[in-house]
Amino acid sequence: MHRISLAPRPDWREKAEAVGFRFHEMYGEAYWVDDAAYCFELEEIEDEIEAPSQELHDMCMDLVGDIVNDELALHRLAIPREYHDVVRNSWQRQDRHLYGRFDLAYDGSGPAKLLEYNADTPTSLFETAYFQYNWLIDQIALGALSPDTDQFNSVQEKLVDAFGQFSKDRIFHFASISDSTEDYGTTAYLMDCAIQAGHRAQFLDVREIGIDAEGRYSDLQNRIIERCFKLYPWEFMLRETFAEQLIDNGQVFVEPAWKSVLSNKGLLPLLWQHYPGHPNLLPSFFADDADAAGLSDYVVKPLLSREGENVSLFRDGHEVLAAPGDYGDEGYIVQAYAPLFESEAGHAVLGSWIVGDQACGIGIREDKSLITANLSRFVPHIISG
Repeated sequence: MHRISLAPRPDWREKAEAVGFRFHEMYGEAYWVDDAAYCFELEEIEDEIEAPSQELHDMCMDLVGDIVNDELALHRLAIPREYHDVVRNSWQRQDRHLYGRFDLAYDGSGPAKLLEYNADTPTSLFETAYFQYNWLIDQIALGALSPDTDQFNSVQEKLVDAFGQFSKDRIFHFASISDSTEDYGTTAYLMDCAIQAGHRAQFLDVREIGIDAEGRYSDLQNRIIERCFKLYPWEFMLRETFAEQLIDNGQVFVEPAWKSVLSNKGLLPLLWQHYPGHPNLLPSFFADDADAAGLSDYVVKPLLSREGENVSLFRDGHEVLAAPGDYGDEGYIVQAYAPLFESEAGHAVLGSWIVGDQACGIGIREDKSLITANLSRFVPHIISG
């Protein structure tokens, strides 16, 4: 694994705008990086990233049944008591799921280490599945990369296949917060994949989800919402005014309610309990676990934090970095520190995608900070010959 520089495509911004990638700049900063790439060897991808990602996902899936049937575990994950059955029933019905993204620490010198599993509302999907592949094709055409250059990236094909597994006998609604450019762009991309798979699709803002006279979810045209992909976290869903209807209508949503146990940082200590010493796991504990005190270099994470909010980094037991935010009331976990790949551009986190239960691609984000946050940049990757 190493980082290279190369000339940016002269028209990449126009190409981004033309395909709806309007968040190539965010918060006044560049988000997409067109003049660099991370390089891997094929064996490195297959043995150090793809195979471990598949194994980690399989381990997570094996663990779900234990968690949903354990009241204490659900409580430790801060899932509201009145919705434990919503989560449990979702798993027992085998509600179909779609995708997720592992965040891995990997620098090419040892096993990839799981930092967290974004199993509910992962973003950086469009740029992984579509735009970085277009970048590869263009750079080959420009002569900057050799014709045999490849990527670990079948994410779009797997998404279309996964959507094809859902029945097409009803409208497939897609919901997100429409004034979030990134969330809307990601949702629109997924909706396009569903249409490619043969679905009728309709977008609506999460805030426009209604309830009809019979207690069913409905859209602005008063149509019953029978299936809805929502780029909106389950921890928010379970605290919305319409959450009560989940008791009878929990099967409507994708990702399903059981994904709430995998997208929670509390998954990390539960994995460590079940698979202690696994080479792709970091020692992780709930904050009130006595074993947490045995770590000297570690990261403290809220159970429900996003974009690095309220994450703190400790070296030799002393806090050296802390991110602000609005999380933490739900509780914390403590995870052993793992070094990230480091270059003059910053620190890189590898996002490994699971679609339809298969590891199928990677995307890389880098940040000047050791805590990857909302100012991180997306850098494409290649597999060199």
